[in-house]
Amino acid sequence: MTRTLDKSHPLPIYYQLKELLREKIVAGEWAPGDMIPSERELSDRYGISRMTVRQALKELTSEGLLYREQGRGTFVAEPKIEQELAKLTGFSEDMQSRGFRPGGRVLRQERVLPPILACRALAIPPDRPVVLLERLRLAEGEPIALETSYLHFHQVERLLEETFENRSLYSVLRERYGIVPTRAEQQVGADLCSHREQELFGLPAGSPVLRNRRIAFDQHDRPFEYTESAYRADRYVFQIELGSR
Repeated sequence: MTRTLDKSHPLPIYYQLKELLREKIVAGEWAPGDMIPSERELSDRYGISRMTVRQALKELTSEGLLYREQGRGTFVAEPKIEQELAKLTGFSEDMQSRGFRPGGRVLRQERVLPPILACRALAIPPDRPVVLLERLRLAEGEPIALETSYLHFHQVERLLEETFENRSLYSVLRERYGIVPTRAEQQVGADLCSHREQELFGLPAGSPVLRNRRIAFDQHDRPFEYTESAYRADRYVFQIELGSR
């Protein structure tokens, strides 16, 4: 896309403007946190109506490239963190591979009787205790996800003695327990954040989240972890590569 708008082109003007503005963001001409020109300025600069400008900005905002602050203007959003669904990694490993400093705050770490979904996922009876590990996951100190994991394997109660504030669960399982995560079954869906998630993430009411349910299996194809997670939709995106076969 060129840096001018072609009014004789079959592509709608708002779409041309949207792609032109996207180019500025991707190229780094506008950095995260920068305030972009106002609707009036963009309208005057490109000789188009403010309604056309508004439509382009609305779509870029919906895509997470821009965000609005009432009374201040429109700003470039921080880039979203991508996770490849085709590769089984923990949150810490995934952040490190993308150059982010992972972190976490343990909210709960205790022995509990699992809910029915966890029982089914782990193939255990409802009266079998598991270890619950709930953490607020951070990237560069910013809250990104809330993870609630139910874990069951031989001597799982030893996890209660471990520290997970800034440690990878999967690394601990491999190094200290001989459990190698090899595959997972995962479901992802969109939802609105709960009141608790809103407070933990520092988001306004009604903000979108991505809900993720995952069953992880070890090297013997035994389920050892059932996790329910909520990821901030404004900062996180799941990516998968598809083939024809």
